[in-house]
Amino acid sequence: MKDLEKDMDVSTLMAGIGTRARAAAAELAIAAPAQKSHALNAAADAMLARRDAIIAANALDMQAGRDKGLTSAMLDRLELTEARIAAMADGLRAVASQPDPVGQIIAEWDMPSGIHIQRMRTPLGVIGVIYESRPNVTADAGALCLKAGNAVILRGGSESFHSARLIHECMTEGLRIAGLSEDAIQLVPTRDRAAVREMLVMTGTIDVIVPRGGKGLVGLVQREARVPVFAHLEGIVHIYVDKAADAEKAMRVVMNAKTRRPGICGAVECLLIHRDIADTLGADLLRALMDAGVELRADATLATIPGTVAATDADWGCEYLDMILAAKVVDDVDGAIAHIRTYGSQHTDCIITEDDDTAARFLGYLDSAILMRNASTQFADGGEFGMGAEIGIATGKMHARGPVGAEQLTSFKYVVRGEGATRA
Repeated sequence: MKDLEKDMDVSTLMAGIGTRARAAAAELAIAAPAQKSHALNAAADAMLARRDAIIAANALDMQAGRDKGLTSAMLDRLELTEARIAAMADGLRAVASQPDPVGQIIAEWDMPSGIHIQRMRTPLGVIGVIYESRPNVTADAGALCLKAGNAVILRGGSESFHSARLIHECMTEGLRIAGLSEDAIQLVPTRDRAAVREMLVMTGTIDVIVPRGGKGLVGLVQREARVPVFAHLEGIVHIYVDKAADAEKAMRVVMNAKTRRPGICGAVECLLIHRDIADTLGADLLRALMDAGVELRADATLATIPGTVAATDADWGCEYLDMILAAKVVDDVDGAIAHIRTYGSQHTDCIITEDDDTAARFLGYLDSAILMRNASTQFADGGEFGMGAEIGIATGKMHARGPVGAEQLTSFKYVVRGEGATRA
């Protein structure tokens, strides 16, 4: 696949992609579950067979990223290794093995009038996915949309252009082997940002847009889209360490939540510490984080700990996606709740405590898409939720929320049956 040909207008290009996607969606809506699973398993085989080529393409993206000055955390998001390619293939197989959501009966009931009603899952149609950096989204989004009977138009970021092209070729090979239209999973073949703006107004061919990236991208989509949006907003993730926290659990969870992969949306960005343990467990946590290479931006109370940097107002509500963490002392769980309500993004928030009543208050009074107790926020991932993969973490409240897997990429319709029933 070449970059946009010089003689082709972006609007014309996108209109053609949309038309082909709409036709493919009509085919997929009635495709047999076994056929879709075959396509995903064949794509996984192709990905493993072509892993050397994928790694070579990714090397081009990595070098371009270094030249562009991407942070180490952003480069980590971009990098593909043999292990990560194997994980992508495993994700495709996991999605393939899951129950097919299309046609599932969500509910059914009889009415006195003699009609029998079923609420049945049905595909959304055509989904547009706009994403940055992470090339694995090409496989994850393609797989989930296909499983749910949707065609998908993928517009990856310029950083992952070469990697995404190779992964996309594996996905279309799977479709071809299974006898499905290759137009079911299309990758926009240009880095021109005009393609994004076109997607946002393609109301005749795209049914929903899923933006997956930084605040700038998601903000643009939310402002300008005429197509409905499942927003994957920034992950301003908090962990509150309560005075009743188990020290060993707190240390293990906080370290993993920040240092495992600091560039993913489930990485913790702000640590809230109960005032009663600021000088003990709180200080131990900060020192351990700094020993691991994390830059600590601390409030006035915690800034007395050697090695920390004084936080500014801009550090509260910041998604660093890097080895940087804000830290603040709060008086109690209500102080933590107030801070999260003010600065959070309703993505993922966690409490570490052994006190059931305190945990219940935290989990009940907050309304983030994902709330956790005594578990690393890096579990905020569709694969870890048993979905095989995810298309993003939806932070809005309409239709889909939290990890968006195949089931969340369906709508429903009512099927009504009678035996000559008439209405009085």
